[in-house]
Amino acid sequence: MIDYQALYRSMQTHGLGAWAEQLPGQLEQHFTQRPHGDLEHWLSVIARLPVLEPGVVTLDRSQVGAAGTRPLTETEQRTIQALLQELHPWRKGPYRIHGIPIDTEWRSDWKWDRVSPHITPLAGRSVLDIGCGNGYHCWRMAGEGAGLVIGIDPTQLFLAQFLAIRHFLGNSWPVHLLPLGIEHLPPDLGAFDTVFSMGVLYHRRSPIDHLYELKATLRAGGELVLETLVIEGEQGRVLVPEGRYAKMRNVWFIPTPATLAGWLERCGFRDVRVVDVTPTSTREQRATDWMRFESLTDYLDPADPGRTLEGHPAPTRAVLVATAP
Repeated sequence: MIDYQALYRSMQTHGLGAWAEQLPGQLEQHFTQRPHGDLEHWLSVIARLPVLEPGVVTLDRSQVGAAGTRPLTETEQRTIQALLQELHPWRKGPYRIHGIPIDTEWRSDWKWDRVSPHITPLAGRSVLDIGCGNGYHCWRMAGEGAGLVIGIDPTQLFLAQFLAIRHFLGNSWPVHLLPLGIEHLPPDLGAFDTVFSMGVLYHRRSPIDHLYELKATLRAGGELVLETLVIEGEQGRVLVPEGRYAKMRNVWFIPTPATLAGWLERCGFRDVRVVDVTPTSTREQRATDWMRFESLTDYLDPADPGRTLEGHPAPTRAVLVATAP
């Protein structure tokens, strides 16, 4: 269905050979047992995308994308835009494909700008991005020179969006997306130089178990980049929402930055540091023509935008960086 041969070859040269042997069976099982009803349609959309010379590919700027060797006609632009809109909703980005801006729900470039100055340079490193969505940050990691980037996210629409973007950027980049969750990774993998977990921790029923899972993917001395929702306060404070948080059902634990740093140290991480704490604004997360459902404005109390509809503190996100022992 999807050709992963280039990924399997790269895994052999990055200390991931054992996983590469298991992966074809895992993927076959995933597509057989968990096929999304629209997957065939999404793949047919990608098959109908015109083949264009990528010309200039941009991975190190806000809008990841490709510019062709010639301007597209209006008909070509309308055709591409209509096909890409069939993969709605687009949540992570932005992208710019042959002059067509994909204005996604999230300004994911803003998050990258907050994260990237604080991490070990990615040049030549093997990188795992957990909960990567459609892979926007994976492309930015490749733009920083990473030797291998593997994103994992079980949502098959995000896989289709990634494949659509790769169709225009070309297959020569060391960026791959697997429709799997962290629970599908081999235990004690211990192979990646850098692991990102951004926007995942608060969805996990056991945050401590998730931190141990992250540690198990890293080589000794590897770097974890963790981004998640936080609340204000001293060490030891944690918000456990009853019911929903900002209309989300699956938000379990929102700690303070100090609490989260303590959890990381308790799990054995070294050199733990909080490098950024930023409230999420309605300019960073909003509805657009490429994501026409509800967004952050609809989740906040209209009388007090510092609170969610449920009365909890409005979303604030922290970035922590730590080293595996």
